[in-house]
Amino acid sequence: MTVPVLTLIGKPGCHLCDDARDVVSAVLAEFAASASDPVVVFEEKSILDDAALHERFVEEIPVVLINGAVHNYWRIDPVRLKTAILEAQ
Repeated sequence: MTVPVLTLIGKPGCHLCDDARDVVSAVLAEFAASASDPVVVFEEKSILDDAALHERFVEEIPVVLINGAVHNYWRIDPVRLKTAILEAQ
């Protein structure tokens, strides 16, 4: 089983980023509550700390990547995110 890596790219003070963080946290909490679900590695990055991320994603934050590939940006759907994580294992 592959351990999916979920990356949230955003910046401080971004209300959509805060909303996305809440969705990601809720979905990850569901995985943590069930031993049969995969472990997910979570990382958060700010476009303010990385010039390449800023150049690539400045107009699209928040962005959720799964295993380095763009899953979605702006508004994150929890059901779709959970499904994508399960498929990435």
